[in-house]
Amino acid sequence: MADIDIRAVRKSYGKTPTLHGIDLLFGSGEFVVILGPSGCGKSTLLRMIAGLEDITSGEIAIDGRVVNTLEPRERGCAMVFQNYALYPHMSVAGNIGYALKVAGVPKAERDRRITETAKIVGLQDYLDRRPAALSGGQRQRVAMARAIIREPKVFLFDEPLSNLDAKLRVTMRAEIRKLHQRLSATSVFVTHDQVEAMTLADRLVVMNRGHVEQVGRPLDIYHRPATTFVASFIGSPAMNLFDARVEVETSTIRLGGASVEIDPVVAHTLRGRDVIVGIRPEQCRLASHGQGVPALIEFVEELGVGRVVHCELAGQPFAIAVPEEAQVTAGDTIGLLLPQQQLHFFDSESQKRIDFSPMTGATNSPANSQIPSHQPTGVLS
Repeated sequence: MADIDIRAVRKSYGKTPTLHGIDLLFGSGEFVVILGPSGCGKSTLLRMIAGLEDITSGEIAIDGRVVNTLEPRERGCAMVFQNYALYPHMSVAGNIGYALKVAGVPKAERDRRITETAKIVGLQDYLDRRPAALSGGQRQRVAMARAIIREPKVFLFDEPLSNLDAKLRVTMRAEIRKLHQRLSATSVFVTHDQVEAMTLADRLVVMNRGHVEQVGRPLDIYHRPATTFVASFIGSPAMNLFDARVEVETSTIRLGGASVEIDPVVAHTLRGRDVIVGIRPEQCRLASHGQGVPALIEFVEELGVGRVVHCELAGQPFAIAVPEEAQVTAGDTIGLLLPQQQLHFFDSESQKRIDFSPMTGATNSPANSQIPSHQPTGVLS
């Protein structure tokens, strides 16, 4: 196991910046997931940890040793790629043991470790096969076995499940998590899939446009997103976000022709201020007939275990999760209840979360929201 310390790391291609001063500390033995949309810089960061990309400025230290100038093989890392990167002319055993062969490990020792590693990933009956004769899941297991056999301090996963079908991704997620628990190594996993991120991570790093938006435990980020980007990116369906103005006299926010009650302390603190209000679809409720905020149903998404009702509310799209037995039909107008304790508030200009204290009122970007700054974004320990 090893910790990974990323200090003010920047990456540019020519004059085009890709990463803008990343500060992170990954604790020894943790499973850290870096989550973000395509092009946000997450894979670039992973490749810099591995030594496959040069660092424009800043430092990366693994197990207390700065590795900026070290070759990939000298860093104690093993990487699992999205496209498996297997040698098609070699058997499964040859692929798994290739790094040991290059390192000059004696054949008897090599064969023993290949057999042991194949058992860990369930490939002991496939050692003589070529990659072309394997399924996608089996090929991914070969790629993981090839990383495991090196006994690295750090495992790096670059979207390893994105080429698998939906059912197999679920299976492989569980296998990767069990593998991490068995090997007790530090793991860094990159993905654009927030379901993968939420289910795998001890700690989650959310990235966007070369910046770290938030660091924390998955459920902490889900319940207290630090920015509107995080709020909309984490959760399925995404959090509803809408512009609103607070009316302090009535302690309400206006939504079209209806009002939604909010806490008087919140109303007083935000008086006269333009804000963005958020609420998750599963935290909304259907109101009794003639009650609540009116919304027009556009379509209903059937999920089997429930439904997602997609509406138009005050001219904006709005989603609500309801039980399977709920009576909802496209074209109907329904009333929605938005519990005030489930509302999130964000500053319209900065897009950052507004938190409230009875003593001090509203604060933008509190320390515990883990908004990145020139200070370290978060300590993963």
